Amino acid sequence: MAPSLCALYDAGKIEAVAVRQKATFEAALQFARAEGIIPAPESAHAIRAAIDEALDAKEKGEKRVILFKPFWPWQLRHGCYEAYLGGKLEDYDYPAEAVKAAMTDLPKVSLPA
Repeated sequence: MAPSLCALYDAGKIEAVAVRQKATFEAALQFARAEGIIPAPESAHAIRAAIDEALDAKEKGEKRVILFKPFWPWQLRHGCYEAYLGGKLEDYDYPAEAVKAAMTDLPKVSLPA
C-alpha cells in the first residue's frame, strides 16, 4: 500500500475491509451499467465496499459521506470478468494458519517517531 494510505489507516482515519470475489464483480457490473465505465478489479473491491456502506447507512437511516478512490489502470484484466461471468470465479477463504505462518517471516520494521 501507499505510505499515505498506510498513514491514514494507522491514524484511524480510514478502515480496511475485505470483500468477497463474487460480490465484488457483481458490484463492478452494477457500476458499469450505471456509470458506463468498466472498473478494474482493484477498483471493483472499493466499489463493493462503498455500496455495502451505503446500504448499511440506508438500513440504519443514517446520512454518511462515502468516499472511494477508483483506480483506472491502462490494462484491464478481462480474464477476471470472463471467470465471473462464466461462473468459474470462486470465493476463497485463505487459511488462517497460512496467514499466521506468513506473518512470522515478515521483517521487523521500525516506524519513525
